Amino acid sequence: MMKSLSFAFAFLAATSSAFAPTQRNVLKNPALYMSDEAPASIEVEPTIVSTGSSAAAVATMSQSLPFLPRPAALTGELAGDVGFDPLGFAKSEADLMNYREAEVKHARLAMLAAAGWPLSEVFDKKIAAVMGMEPILGSDDRVPSLLNGGLGKISPAYWVGCIGVAAMIDIFGQLRMKSDNKEYIPGDFGLRLGYPANEEGQRRMQLAEIKNGRLAMIAVFAFAIQEFVTKQGVVDETPLFFFPIVETLHKYANSGYIQ
Repeated sequence: MMKSLSFAFAFLAATSSAFAPTQRNVLKNPALYMSDEAPASIEVEPTIVSTGSSAAAVATMSQSLPFLPRPAALTGELAGDVGFDPLGFAKSEADLMNYREAEVKHARLAMLAAAGWPLSEVFDKKIAAVMGMEPILGSDDRVPSLLNGGLGKISPAYWVGCIGVAAMIDIFGQLRMKSDNKEYIPGDFGLRLGYPANEEGQRRMQLAEIKNGRLAMIAVFAFAIQEFVTKQGVVDETPLFFFPIVETLHKYANSGYIQ
């Protein structure tokens, strides 16, 4: 019995070895070897090619408003250009550059205002108390504006200084645009502190600036409307963003919001 089992095991081992690959010390031709392995290492990524009417629709329709045709002047070369011009203001490349120049200037001013508006409501009275001056904010802690009123408290010298600085910046931008007309980018005043050297980084920074600027313009408009409607300062409406959490919860508790 034991002999028969041993014989059967040896027979199975011998037959299974016939299916195992044999190793030979034979040198292969490198060209043939590479040609044998190449098909296994090539990866082909699937691509989608738009043809016919679909390709024409993608090229002619606006990215921001897919149901409207893309304006001819908005080619997508400028950062943040998604084909949004439903009223057709930019009828030529010159018009587009002028509007982008104005947009960049308003965006930068709005970013400063979006930060300065709530900060003034937080620190104006504190700074005025330290310097022995009258606070600019009213009793309701709202920023002076066209809707809130209180602009009469601002010194005329401040407005003259703001207009003067704005005029100097605008003149400098116009001179730079005329002297370097071909390579000039709207809003480029030659400042290169922290500006990337490669084209991809520059494109990323331009896109980030215009996106944050557009958001800031919306935010400043919302600040003005909110304070006009609620008769309350922005920081008082959303104290969690501007004051310590303990102080905010303490105010809520005293106001009855937290029991």
